[in-house]
Amino acid sequence: MNLSQALEIASCTDPGIVRSHNEDSIAADAAKGLVVLADGMGGYNAGEVASGMATTVITTELQHLLEATPPYKIEPESGAPWADKLLRDQIAKANTSIFQAAQSQPQYSGMGTTLVAAVFYDNQVSVAHIGDSRAYRLRGEAFEQLTRDHSLLQEQIDSGMITPEQAKFSQNKNLVTRALGIDPAVEPEIHCHEVRIGDIYLLCSDGLNDMVADEDIGMTLQTLSANLRLAAQQLVQMANDNGGRDNVSVILVRVVRDYAAPRGWLSRLFSWLK
Repeated sequence: MNLSQALEIASCTDPGIVRSHNEDSIAADAAKGLVVLADGMGGYNAGEVASGMATTVITTELQHLLEATPPYKIEPESGAPWADKLLRDQIAKANTSIFQAAQSQPQYSGMGTTLVAAVFYDNQVSVAHIGDSRAYRLRGEAFEQLTRDHSLLQEQIDSGMITPEQAKFSQNKNLVTRALGIDPAVEPEIHCHEVRIGDIYLLCSDGLNDMVADEDIGMTLQTLSANLRLAAQQLVQMANDNGGRDNVSVILVRVVRDYAAPRGWLSRLFSWLK
């Protein structure tokens, strides 16, 4: 199913003010309803390599698999949409690729990347993430974070050691507890959400939310919602205006129209046969 008429996508990525090169990587395919963002880490250009491998492996594999298997089909073992299994399997494949490259090539030792990826299908979206790259949703005037960071800071908040307000000034902002490519296996967190026409979804690296408060991100999206490309550029500009201490990347997806999967008997038959 081609979703290019149902989804509008805009993106922007920038090295920031302090860093000399960009270790973030982004990819999007509106027709397939697929967006992927990775924030690499590692010495020299290793972070750039890890994030590039993640987006390339996941996007290339999913573009093919989403053609072959309807993402809304229910996976018998888990009872979850097939999209969740597709995301989990391809993230595992990317993890193995990055881990093996880091093990076999000294210049890439210790490289890894955070990740947030989304697949839109049947008026739903499955969001997978690892680390502190985030997904948000603007629905009407409500701006909400959909992912929960895999980070030391989030664990400290959850345990009551510090408050969310204190967390804004913490020195532990960049210590992730889960990353792609660091260990032989990693478990992504995946959640499925119902979508509505008019929703705007934001995927971003921590270079945005570390520099710009959630309230300001939400307000900017509301104000510039009519022009997604301008909104993406403005968010990156705000991060840089506030110091730009890290690479900053954003992907915005607006749901323009309904994209429910066909439910005719013929399509159900083909789905079952697959």
